[in-house]
Amino acid sequence: MAYTVIIIDDHPLFSRGLSQLIETQKIYTVVGMAKNRQEAISLLNETKPSLAIVDLNLGQEDGLELIKDINICSPQTKVLVLSMHDERFYAERALKAGAKGYIMKAEAETQVTNAIQTVMQGGIYLSRSEQERLKELSKDAKSGLKNSPSEPYDTISTLSDRQLQIFTLIGKGLGTVEIANKLNLSIKTIDTHKENIKVKLHCASSAELRQMAIEWTTH
Repeated sequence: MAYTVIIIDDHPLFSRGLSQLIETQKIYTVVGMAKNRQEAISLLNETKPSLAIVDLNLGQEDGLELIKDINICSPQTKVLVLSMHDERFYAERALKAGAKGYIMKAEAETQVTNAIQTVMQGGIYLSRSEQERLKELSKDAKSGLKNSPSEPYDTISTLSDRQLQIFTLIGKGLGTVEIANKLNLSIKTIDTHKENIKVKLHCASSAELRQMAIEWTTH
């Protein structure tokens, strides 16, 4: 059986390399590439692919929201996330948004093709370490235990999807007004989210929050 694939990533050079890798497997044909949400939706409507490979980092656009859009406009299309973002903070969120797998760009080519195969066969793909981590979290939740953050960035996992979206935009240099306009929310709502983020991340000031956000988006 043959499968059609689209790649959604804002780095064309990477997309071309990934396309060549995918097409070494004769049952896959890459039918298009997109750099942003608008191009992605247009391509989805045009090609109705079997699989969409999505990077979460699409400039100032939110890859998690794009996954939800894909599930709405092309529900038969499976989604595999291929991202530089640490799976500890994004894999579970991506699955909840509707993705069928998550793999980091640092993985070997054989793992990427394995992830694609797993998703197209109806499975869920996560790295072994992420599977184990989620199992432990599930056990702790059932037993009522809570893991306390052990690393500087671990508290970021406590942010809601909207808070993480805002935190990431802060790290990309956007101010409150710009974030409000981008997300179609009021300035007051953004300010409220920022205050809640500061509490969760133990930031004493907006400047400290901004610095942490910048380090997060570039680490």
